[in-house]
Amino acid sequence: MASIRTHSTYDRHGYTYYPVAIIGAGESGIAMGCQLKQQLNFDQFRIFERRSGIGGTWWSNRYPGVACDIPAILYSFSFAQNPKWTSMFPSGREIAAYLADVCAKYEIVDKLQFHTEVTEMRWLEDEEEWEICITHLAPGTGDWSEAERRDKAATEVPQSVYLATEKIRAKIVISAVGGLVEPQEIPKNVPGFDIFEGELTHTARWDEDIDVKGKDVVVVGTGASAAQVVVSLSSSDYGAKSVTQLLRTAPWIKPDDDGKQLTDETLQQLSWYFQYIPGFQRAYRSLVFFLLEHEFFLIFSNTNYSRKYRKGEEEKYRRFLKKTAPAKYLDMLTPDYDLGCKRRIIGSDWLRSLHRPNVNLTSRRLKSVNAHSVTLGAPTYPRNAQNKHDADEGEVQLPADILILANGYRTNEYLHPISMIGRGGRSIHDVWKERGGPQAYLGIAMDKFPNFFMLFGPNTTTGHTSVILGSENAISYTMRLVTPILKGTVSTWEIKEKAELEWANKVQDELKKTPFNNGSCTSWYTNDRGWNSTSYPFSQIDYGLRCMFPVWKHWESKLTTEGLKQRRRKALRRSIALVLAVTIYFWGRRNPSGVQTVKMTITQVFSKVLVSAGRLLHSIAS
Repeated sequence: MASIRTHSTYDRHGYTYYPVAIIGAGESGIAMGCQLKQQLNFDQFRIFERRSGIGGTWWSNRYPGVACDIPAILYSFSFAQNPKWTSMFPSGREIAAYLADVCAKYEIVDKLQFHTEVTEMRWLEDEEEWEICITHLAPGTGDWSEAERRDKAATEVPQSVYLATEKIRAKIVISAVGGLVEPQEIPKNVPGFDIFEGELTHTARWDEDIDVKGKDVVVVGTGASAAQVVVSLSSSDYGAKSVTQLLRTAPWIKPDDDGKQLTDETLQQLSWYFQYIPGFQRAYRSLVFFLLEHEFFLIFSNTNYSRKYRKGEEEKYRRFLKKTAPAKYLDMLTPDYDLGCKRRIIGSDWLRSLHRPNVNLTSRRLKSVNAHSVTLGAPTYPRNAQNKHDADEGEVQLPADILILANGYRTNEYLHPISMIGRGGRSIHDVWKERGGPQAYLGIAMDKFPNFFMLFGPNTTTGHTSVILGSENAISYTMRLVTPILKGTVSTWEIKEKAELEWANKVQDELKKTPFNNGSCTSWYTNDRGWNSTSYPFSQIDYGLRCMFPVWKHWESKLTTEGLKQRRRKALRRSIALVLAVTIYFWGRRNPSGVQTVKMTITQVFSKVLVSAGRLLHSIAS
């Protein structure tokens, strides 16, 4: 197989060649590296990561309370299952530690290159390789957002962020950058952030030096991150004087009081069985997987079954809300859109925290930021709030020592801010713009971009199960394409344009029939034009089967000389086998007695083999 090597290192146009370049050291990039090692015993690859450590979004998100909201049993790789999770919903720290342990186990730590940002990629048609421009960053600056790095370089000197640039080449490029990369910027329609004298932070760029004890905290947002941070900061462990949360739209909150939820204590008891009973953890993992798949058909799918039962699920969620939330917030917390249209909040912790005396929830919009306070305008939710007597149009001013933005990420911007040029000088971002938005065949490949594969690419996010399952399915598919390239039989793989367009249209058409697009809400799943490049409209079982059985007619492959030789040898063997089969058939038709003789001979030989084997086994037993 190919190996890492240098070319023309003596002159300034020299470069390093990598058979495989992986962008991103989150769970997808780590899993890809591990599978190259495990399946092919191949280690001639490099994983480029702009951050300072392993884990991707689990490295970046360090806010108080950060944790997974998918059962722990599914938040580990199938090839490296973790039997020792300490919680049903493990913390970000525990997940990052698990990913680091996997890297150590599969010996790929030396394949990781941190503080390195991929900025440009260009397909070299004559060489059939990717030319990649990488920027070496000052340690720690890769953990910042693109805007923060740009501002730092502008206000100081570029070398305070960007140390050097380098061009490398790769036969195969695998993007594992994920969909949650760049956090949302400061709301531009809200004035005053520049004069705020308190501490300002984003949940995805948490300042670990912030001390909230005895201070007034304002949290912007009501998604999963906002819920987790409010629960933590309002607790006695952190001791915030007050925590005011600004709600724009009520989230659906999944009940955890039905007795079906596995407790942390029970998980600890199961840990022994996971470790010492072969197959037990895999069987339990399969059970949880199928239970969550059933939830997909209850809530998210475009089926008669879902349409029949979704309303019942919504009523179940409402009963839980009424029983758990403070009565004064019920109107504000009751969603007026379909279940599944936005990402849900899992469990009751957030609702129970709203009973605390230092927590205040309001739907008043953030109108402006002042030096030591925020100014709130009229309520925005429920949508008919302006018709109620308490919907005072007047302004309200609240003290603010700390302002926390929990307003999510810039989704639907895949591969941003990388410049990527494929065949014919076409930019992938221009192609996506022409076609309506980011898209890819099975979320993995785009025509005009040979030997480029995406993990957790466009339209691979599900609203009900672990992203790791989807990543592993994509990796399984990608390995089928990568292997013959590394073995030297295929030079390039490229998805056909017709196949990509048909798949993208199919996905968008199906999404219009699901709550993701047709749920009467605005969510981060879609962009301002209604294009959804985030959600997968089918079940994870469906995606797994599609990745397990590739449709090879959808692909164009260019064989190498060795590949052509192998194809000819294979065709020759098939021809010989066919001729031999036909010859034997007609010979048998003309010589029935000869056929009988052959049959008797084969039967006698087979009988003798069985007798000899029986005697051998008998002698061994005695």
